[in-house]
Amino acid sequence: MKNSSNLIINGSGSYPGGHYEKISIRGEGNIVNDIDCSIFRVYGTSEARENVKTRTAKILGEAEVKGNVEAKEMLVMGTMTIGGKAKLEKMRIFGTLEVEDSLYGDTAIIKGGIKVKGNVEYEKFDSSGGFEIKGLLSADTVKIVMSYGDSFAEEIGGGKITVKKGSWLIPFTNISLSKRSGYLDTKTIEGDEIYLENTKAGIVRGNKVEIGPGCEIGLVEYRTDLSHDPRAIIKTKTKI
Repeated sequence: MKNSSNLIINGSGSYPGGHYEKISIRGEGNIVNDIDCSIFRVYGTSEARENVKTRTAKILGEAEVKGNVEAKEMLVMGTMTIGGKAKLEKMRIFGTLEVEDSLYGDTAIIKGGIKVKGNVEYEKFDSSGGFEIKGLLSADTVKIVMSYGDSFAEEIGGGKITVKKGSWLIPFTNISLSKRSGYLDTKTIEGDEIYLENTKAGIVRGNKVEIGPGCEIGLVEYRTDLSHDPRAIIKTKTKI
């Protein structure tokens, strides 16, 4: 049902798009046109057949957007699928996010999982969950903690890039299952300052490079400094 400048859906049905202050979906709602709103919340199941522009979005249920999404703040604790591009300036993912095109913004915090078919570009990219990026992951600061499962990016580029082995804690305990730590798999990593653990890469290129335990690297090219753990595998090292 539509109430003044708000669209509140508690049942099921199809509704027009347009300009709203708040959209809240607790039932099952389809929105057939472009949406422009301040608040977009999904607790049930929703499908937006065109584009969504909002100031803040909170997805606790299941949301699908066929077109592009633009949001100042995005919190996903459920499941969200975006059929086009996504500009999510401050993004926090505790559930799952899938993007068919590119994903970009200012700050990305990932504790769940993301899957992106295009490039990912952020000022700060912080992941302790998992990701599959079929394009380039680019950020001024890249921090990846491999807590569980494997992650993949075609290429990674940035200023400071840190990849560390993590540990998975059993909920409500202090018991760590470190053997569940995953690996980062990528073709190329290029940055100014690079520290890697549990990483499989064809080429690593940077100014200051440190290769930690659990790494398998085909070629390391460094400009100023290279250090590596004796357990790491590096096939070729070259100063450039």
